Amino acid sequence: MQVKTNAESVELNEALAVAVLEQVPTPVMAVDTDLKIVFLNAAGRGFLRLPWKEIQGKHCYDLMKSIHCNTPECRMRQAMDTGESHSARNEVSPHGRAVPIEYSATPLKNNEGVVVGGVEYVIDITERVRSERKLLEQSRTIEEISTPAIRLWDGIVVLPVVGVVDSMRAKQMMDAMLSKITETSAKIIILDIQGVAAMDTAVANHLIKITKATRLMGCRCIISGISAGVAQTLVQLGIDLGDVTTNSTLKDALSDGLAHLKLEVRRV
Repeated sequence: MQVKTNAESVELNEALAVAVLEQVPTPVMAVDTDLKIVFLNAAGRGFLRLPWKEIQGKHCYDLMKSIHCNTPECRMRQAMDTGESHSARNEVSPHGRAVPIEYSATPLKNNEGVVVGGVEYVIDITERVRSERKLLEQSRTIEEISTPAIRLWDGIVVLPVVGVVDSMRAKQMMDAMLSKITETSAKIIILDIQGVAAMDTAVANHLIKITKATRLMGCRCIISGISAGVAQTLVQLGIDLGDVTTNSTLKDALSDGLAHLKLEVRRV
């Protein structure tokens, strides 16, 4: 029976660790306290497109060229200074092309617990960022569709509201209306709530805030589409819409708006 010495076991463990790191499919890098690279696995060398002889001993910031390099945001420096792991999103440009990444840095300590460097692994999140941007664009499109401010006439804009009105939806409505007022110099905004499923105190307060905001823009707000059920609910809740003009139908609201602008539609 052959017994391995402690030195042989350590050497075997180190060789095994290097072999494992070489097969990790994402860049893994080790640096000393001066941020000079002492190890970079095969995935990392492939990421930089450089052989090991052109990497060894070079400062990591000279090769990675990330947004955090040489700044207080560097997670590797933070890890070595605090003795704890740090992670963040970043952007590197090793070949002049920006690549979004997610990286994590951990302090590298000797047997006495003294920090002698750091280990960092990098994940290319290009596809994730692309998907996030696509979802964000889709979300913005849905918001625009759900709160379409339409120029109905010269000086008159209508915002049809369908579905549930919560705080986020109310903010979208207000943004859409104020933007349309600025864009069209509208003097009348018709807020058509015929498609609102239910009316309660919160919804009513949102509507009142929207009318006040439009008034500050020098625009008159008319609420249309108030059904008998909604009117009854408002009375039961004791909600006072103040001096806000209301109409039962969009047609009546449009007629009211035209009259306010001293315009008249006649049959030819």
